[in-house]
Amino acid sequence: MTKEEYKKLFKEDDAVGWLSIDKQLETVYGKTEPRHYAPPVHFAIGGEDPIDGTSIYDSEKQTLHRHLISYGMSQLYYDAEQAGGEFSKWGFEFTFRIKPFSEDNDEDPLWAIQVMNNLARYVYESKRWFEPYHFIPAKGPIRLETATDIVGLAFVPDPELGVIQTPHGEVSFLQMVGLTTKEVDRLLAKPHTSEVEKLINDMRLYNPLLITDLDRVD
Repeated sequence: MTKEEYKKLFKEDDAVGWLSIDKQLETVYGKTEPRHYAPPVHFAIGGEDPIDGTSIYDSEKQTLHRHLISYGMSQLYYDAEQAGGEFSKWGFEFTFRIKPFSEDNDEDPLWAIQVMNNLARYVYESKRWFEPYHFIPAKGPIRLETATDIVGLAFVPDPELGVIQTPHGEVSFLQMVGLTTKEVDRLLAKPHTSEVEKLINDMRLYNPLLITDLDRVD
């Protein structure tokens, strides 16, 4: 798409990239309205949240879980200068599938939104982005003050949302997948994307949607 074509299609107050994300979400959730959280979220720390908002859907697929999708790692708003680019800003949005945790009493996992914001802050400050089959150790439970053995995260293509082409360029939906201590140690011993992909493929055999369960242990 050229800059001229872009200007003919959109107005300056159009949330061009945001609408592209919503269109992809409609292919999975139809007209279901998500619960949307705009910053600051609950216990935002370390300055302004870099993510503009997070939507949460309830999914019954495989098992009941919350499906979180970020808005803010890609170019969300009108910008004719980015028309037809290869990638839309950082080229991805975070997603996360989380099984309801027993201590939450059906409340949304707002802690996970803060995890997304912390990761986004790292990307914006370091100028280093995540790609499929990257992983990070969390140096402790991914949810603070919770007795969980999930102490790391891998990044994989979201099995339902995949990759889209927007007027600003490509956007991948990168799903965060919780890793146990044993899994993190295995990847630290062989820190290669091929090893992460092998681990994730093993996980898909019993957990196709790669839902994170804070109660999971090796």
